[in-house]
Amino acid sequence: MYEIKIIDEFSGAHNLRNYKGKCEALHGHNWKVEVMLESGTLDSQGMVMDFKKLKDKLKNILLHLDHKYLNDIAYFKKKNPTSENVAHFIHKKLSQILNKKIKVSVWETRTSCASFEK
Repeated sequence: MYEIKIIDEFSGAHNLRNYKGKCEALHGHNWKVEVMLESGTLDSQGMVMDFKKLKDKLKNILLHLDHKYLNDIAYFKKKNPTSENVAHFIHKKLSQILNKKIKVSVWETRTSCASFEK
């Protein structure tokens, strides 16, 4: 299998509903997002996908999250805006436009991350 990975980031605030602890209060993160694509084959140029094209697609998705209060985004009205659900949101959006195996990892801090892959 071939794998490629890109990294980007966004800033966003959230608070966790039904959570007993300090994350129940409004707070923000500089979220780091890693996207990995996997493929058993390469395209005619010898790539899984052009890094620039993948970065552009991720950037367009992150525009919906950057400098936003995540709880106000329709997707997070029903789902708690946890790192796990942020990873799932990004994965879902990428899956609609890419035909590859995708893994999305979302870092809230430099020591804490959650991933989703399918």
